[in-house]
Amino acid sequence: MPEGPDVRMTLNYIIDSSKSTFGDLGAIGMAMDQPVTYEELHERVCALAASLMAKGLSKGDRVAILAENSHHWGTAYLAVVRFGGVGVPILPDLPEADVHHILGEMKVKAIFTTQRQIEKIYDLRSDRPELVITLDDFRSAEGLPATETFSGFLEAALADYLERAHTGDLIEFPEVGEDDLASILYTSGTSGFSKAVMLSHKNLTSNAFGASRLMEIPQGAVFLSILPMSHTYEFTTGFILPLLLGARIAYAGKTPTPAILQNLCKHEKPYLIFAVPLVLEKIYKKRVLPNIEKSWLLRLLCKFNRGRKIVHRKAGKKLTEFFGGNLAMMGIGGASLNPEVEQFLVEAEFPYLVGYGQTETAPLIAGGPFGDTTIALGSTGKPLPGVEVKIEDVNPETGIGEIHARGPNVMVGYYNDEETTAETISLEGWLATGDLGMLDEQGNLHIMGRCKNIIVMASGENIYPEAIEHKINAYPWVVESLVVEDNGRLIAWVYPDYEYIDEITAGQMRTQRRDYLDGLLEELRREVNVGLASTSRLAEVFERREPFIKTATHKIKRYLYDRYAKIA
Repeated sequence: MPEGPDVRMTLNYIIDSSKSTFGDLGAIGMAMDQPVTYEELHERVCALAASLMAKGLSKGDRVAILAENSHHWGTAYLAVVRFGGVGVPILPDLPEADVHHILGEMKVKAIFTTQRQIEKIYDLRSDRPELVITLDDFRSAEGLPATETFSGFLEAALADYLERAHTGDLIEFPEVGEDDLASILYTSGTSGFSKAVMLSHKNLTSNAFGASRLMEIPQGAVFLSILPMSHTYEFTTGFILPLLLGARIAYAGKTPTPAILQNLCKHEKPYLIFAVPLVLEKIYKKRVLPNIEKSWLLRLLCKFNRGRKIVHRKAGKKLTEFFGGNLAMMGIGGASLNPEVEQFLVEAEFPYLVGYGQTETAPLIAGGPFGDTTIALGSTGKPLPGVEVKIEDVNPETGIGEIHARGPNVMVGYYNDEETTAETISLEGWLATGDLGMLDEQGNLHIMGRCKNIIVMASGENIYPEAIEHKINAYPWVVESLVVEDNGRLIAWVYPDYEYIDEITAGQMRTQRRDYLDGLLEELRREVNVGLASTSRLAEVFERREPFIKTATHKIKRYLYDRYAKIA
């Protein structure tokens, strides 16, 4: 974390200093479009903030952003915190009922939204925000709710701001301190109880400053943004971090397909991308493995360590080309990475870092640093600079216990929930993450799963279902899986890749296709069990015919299925 009398740990300070340092460099924009410069971004942020204040908003007021990624999203957020407002980012995938709950609890004064999201606020009555601004300039034909377009609002704001600047009538914004709230975010965790996390300016900026020490990033480097900004993972690492360093953010818009992603990367040639494991796991299964499987020579080579590494290295070069040929690092977080995929990335010499964190820690707890040869495969690397990590309630036989973290990134607390806050953060400032892990001799943090997910068998053995799921998910015909306990037995539910199976069984009758899939499920059970202790083997493996319901970072919401084992 930077030190000195002139450094202030606020988002406003970052934008002010970046404007002074990087002025005419490109700051943010949609991919393949002309970016807004740091000078222009600062001007827009101040103008919008002044206009929001003129509309009656003041320090401490909450403003929601319910929208897909865009440079307008970031501009709107920065305008809110400029006058001391509190941003309430809402995940665009949330259903209408959840949106209503958040808006009702937060009592927001204004909301920035889009055409795809606005119908979620149609039925609001008493909790409807007074000011609705559409970031994509959508206007409802019915005029309900009454909206203002972002470009119209911005144009009027800029005209007024520049006129006042010309006459010397400078706008005075409220003083914003590092301990003032910057965001209230609702977690999308797997436990089933979404909590409102309060994050201060210092929580967010300290985490960005810590992340900036993980690797050297040159001015002008392109960050391609593909994850929702309403999640702290992308917000801190893919938004605040590049703005801190003078990089340029190119927004892909909605989550791109592999073909669209490849086209965007070819044009933008990104230096850095933050992604969830699913992105790389899909590319590995859909593009890498099929090329190996269809060649008898490559299959033969992969049976030997040296041969496999040669094949993977060539595949790694093609993967780097897929991402534009200029990728210096891909940050992977939000969920655990499959060990088989990570082994491929290492042998492919593909530049990546695995990170670990939570919304409550803004979000990074551990990751990297990039280039550290002591980072163990399967770990999340070292604790972030400025963050302390310890393991509590350690099992003396395994070294595994609950991960606790402490640092300037630890949240202020849960909104309107002092009891849960006190249970989560100790008087000494340690946050209990609810995750199980261990620290190895090199200081690497290994994540074993959620405390609540442990399955205790009749033998007393602790089963970590995520570890078994990784083995299952390594099969090319498996999209995702879930391991649960059912009457003293372990069973697994598997959602197959039906395109893969259709290709293999093309021309066969329905009964033949059914028999083929049943055979795959049984073969999987036998093969996976070979690598498991006798007390943790799968009794049965069932087909699931639709995807599991997941969080924003693609973690399965386990609480929806654990109770219903046989009917999942």
